[in-house]
This record gives sequence, C-alpha cells and structure tokens, in this order.
Amino acid sequence: MRRLGPADGAFEAMRCTDQAGTPIDDLSRVVEVGTTYRVSWTAVPDRDARAVPTRLQVAPPQVTRGRKLEGCWWGDGGAYVVTSFARAESPVPHDGQVWFHDPRRSTLTLKLRFGDNPSPDQDGPNYDGPDNITVSPWGGVILAEDGRGRAAPGRRHPRRQTYPIARNELNTNETAGPVYLRLAPGTGHVI
Repeated sequence: MRRLGPADGAFEAMRCTDQAGTPIDDLSRVVEVGTTYRVSWTAVPDRDARAVPTRLQVAPPQVTRGRKLEGCWWGDGGAYVVTSFARAESPVPHDGQVWFHDPRRSTLTLKLRFGDNPSPDQDGPNYDGPDNITVSPWGGVILAEDGRGRAAPGRRHPRRQTYPIARNELNTNETAGPVYLRLAPGTGHVI
C-alpha cells in the first residue's frame, strides 16, 4: 500500500448548478425533496490555508455553500451528506437536510429535509439539527441530532415515516455514531 504525501491529490470544493447551468450559491435555499443539481469541482488554491482560511479562498459562484455540513455516510455508490440546520443566517431556515452525491453521475440530490422546528424541546415528529447519519443496507436512515432540543436519534423509514428511536434525557452530550449491525445467524457475532 502506498501512502499519500502532503501534496498528493487535489483539494477541491463542490460547485452545483441547476439544469440551466445557473450556479447554486447556498444549499439551504432548497426546499423540495428530489431536487437534483450537477456537480463540478473548484480547486482550492492554498490547500494548507497558510495565508487565507480555506473557506475564504473560494466563494459563490465558484462554489456552493452548505450550512453546517457535518455527517456523511458512504452507501448506494455515493455519499450521503447532512447539513444540520440553517436558521436566521440562512436564506431559507431549516432544521436539517440529507443530500446524496452520486460521483458517477456527478449529481447532488436532496433526499430529506426537515422544516424549521418551532418547538425543539417538545416530543413529536419534528427534528432539530441532525448531524450524524447511517444508511441501512435494507433502506432507511438513522440520524442523530444535537440541536436546540432533546437530542433524539431518529429513523427515517423508506416509506417516508420519521420517528424517534431513543432520547438523551440528560441532554448534556450529543448522541453520535449510529450504526446498523449485522449478526451472523445463530452466533450473535457481528459480521
């Protein structure tokens, strides 16, 4: 196995465009699940950010911004990416989005979107700031949240039902790292 050196590979930022070729400045503007953009990549000039912070080196329309890009999961031949939330600082407030980047097709598609949760401290179907994600090989998603409210990991079923599966009663630490485990039949061993 060969190790990559400090200057190997490319350091690039994502740029999304709509079907007409218009650059998308901010993913938080998207409200319709199923919206798909073309993806290209823009080189970041100073990969080590010696002179200028990375986020300030390239800006829209050369790149597309995402609010609180946090969790990601590789599955189904691509990457699921979570934008945790966008509130007052955003063009369109929301309490979480899940995107799917298909590198073979060079596309980014909005898979899930949670509207602005007016009552994050209340139990219910609203979610608040998901950041960790796990995608089931059988369909469905587990999201762990660390927003303003009760920090409840939730599951999104393939038939679009969303429901909590646990809750952190202490709310002193976020729940992180949800995973699906597969057990070997009859053994109880994880495979």
